[in-house]
Amino acid sequence: MMATFAQFDQEIRMASVGFESADINRALADFARGELRKAQAAGASRVYQLYVNGRPAASEYDVVAPGPIVYQFSLWNEIVTFALGELQRRSPVRSGRFRNSFIVLVGGKMIDPTKDFPADAEVIITNFQPYLRKAEAGLLGTKRFAIFDGTKRALARRFGNEGRLASGYLFETKWLSIAAGVHPEIPYILRRSQGRRKDRQAGMPITYPAVVMNMVL
Repeated sequence: MMATFAQFDQEIRMASVGFESADINRALADFARGELRKAQAAGASRVYQLYVNGRPAASEYDVVAPGPIVYQFSLWNEIVTFALGELQRRSPVRSGRFRNSFIVLVGGKMIDPTKDFPADAEVIITNFQPYLRKAEAGLLGTKRFAIFDGTKRALARRFGNEGRLASGYLFETKWLSIAAGVHPEIPYILRRSQGRRKDRQAGMPITYPAVVMNMVL
């Protein structure tokens, strides 16, 4: 698509002598929209981030020739499907309950992972079982930090560049405090103290290991 735009840029420069700059800008925007429709007809995502002249934009018609107009297509559905599959593959296998308890959060709400995600969404995947910290610590028959942190590394290898912002997506493992109302079983309140840490005393809500994902815009 970039080669096509470069070709168009050269052609429009040659053909624009005597035309008003507004007409040239409109022609460039029309061309970009046409190419977008072609790309989506060929399978590109319907969710994307638009950049015009190097800045996020609401419309292609904000362009000032020669542009560029760039579409950063979202891979959220593919990424979330991969992440859930990887988390389940790495989970304890005793009853299957843990494997079936992963939830996807956007904007502090649980959402259907098969739906479209906004391009600029922060997507969080965690598990609502109260023993998930033991699972991540390697106390339930899995390796230590193999579930959430292992999935984060697998995502970085598949879709990114292990923490480099140039990858397009940033994947992190975080331990989160999650408020009531997100899921009926969250937050779990500790019944007994676990060690001396303040966040592990009886009556305190647990923190939840999670994979946190952002598109780098």
